[in-house]
Formats: sequence, C-alpha cells, structure tokens
Amino acid sequence: MGGMSPIHWVILAVVVLVVFGGGGKISGMMGDFAKGIKSFKKNMADDESMAGSNASPSEAPGHLSAPQQNASAQTQSHETTQTRV
Repeated sequence: MGGMSPIHWVILAVVVLVVFGGGGKISGMMGDFAKGIKSFKKNMADDESMAGSNASPSEAPGHLSAPQQNASAQTQSHETTQTRV
C-alpha cells in the first residue's frame, strides 16, 4: 500500500518529461489552440453577417421554406392515395 507500483513510476516519469523536457511544446500547442478558437469565432461572425445580408426580412434566419410541388405531381400523389383506399 505504501510502495509505488511500476505504473506509478511510469506516470511520474511522463509528467517529469512533459514538465521539464517539453519546454516550448506545451506553450506552442496552447498558442495553436488559441489561434484556432480565434479563427473559428471570426469565421462564425463573418457567416452571421453574410446570412443577415442575404436573408429576406419575412423569413427568420436558419429556417427553410417548404419545397414547391408542381400541379401534376400533386394530382399524381392524390390519385395514388385514392387507389390505395
């Protein structure tokens, strides 16, 4: 219970290597992560501004209108439902 198993030594070695041997790798990864988040936020803001300029005022953003069917397709679907009954 008081001794350290081999897995504890491995975990300790990994932590020591990352902390002391990693040097600029961790800060470099965090900097890349921050750049990715900033780029994502910028692109999301650009998309919202583009969507606002292209959307018609009668429709809410993000909503799709129903597909339009031509008259022949409507009569065909109506005829097939009548024949099934």
